[in-house]
Amino acid sequence: MLKLEQGLVQVYTGEGKGKTTAAIGQGIRAYGNGLKVYMIQFLKSGKTGELTTIEELGENFKIFRFEKPKDFTWNLNDEELEELRLEIRDGYKFILDVIKENKCDLLIIDEVMAVLSNKFLSVEDVLYIIDNKPKNMEVILTGRNVPSEIIEKSNLVTEMKCIKHYYNEGIPAREGIEY
Repeated sequence: MLKLEQGLVQVYTGEGKGKTTAAIGQGIRAYGNGLKVYMIQFLKSGKTGELTTIEELGENFKIFRFEKPKDFTWNLNDEELEELRLEIRDGYKFILDVIKENKCDLLIIDEVMAVLSNKFLSVEDVLYIIDNKPKNMEVILTGRNVPSEIIEKSNLVTEMKCIKHYYNEGIPAREGIEY
């Protein structure tokens, strides 16, 4: 079974579409080469096509979500925001256990930058993950507006730039393509 000698930190960011898709693609590649993949998805609680596919892959590629289904953060009241904050803290504690126990080869933390933007976690929380991950664990972080401190600590940062988007033509998110 393949084991990574050196795990790096990758970031997929930008205003364009495709950050989560790129992370899942990297996860599929790792899985196909015998690596164990864990993906933690923040601020996503609805049904998506990748959940069904990845569930069928079994124990070596798992997606974890800690939040109950909710509306967008800007539509939540104070009580709902506090509940979300606690759920995200549970997800963060899970991540800390994953890195402490070296439970996977590739750890994808999806939408972590949105968690930072909404102040549910701090930049220091994410830097702690980077600084304390096992040497042989790859970490992928996704989301818009990456703080400079995270860019500095990362080994690869890819920006998705939107040149043209069909949303601007009035075409809404489509099942099977956007989710």
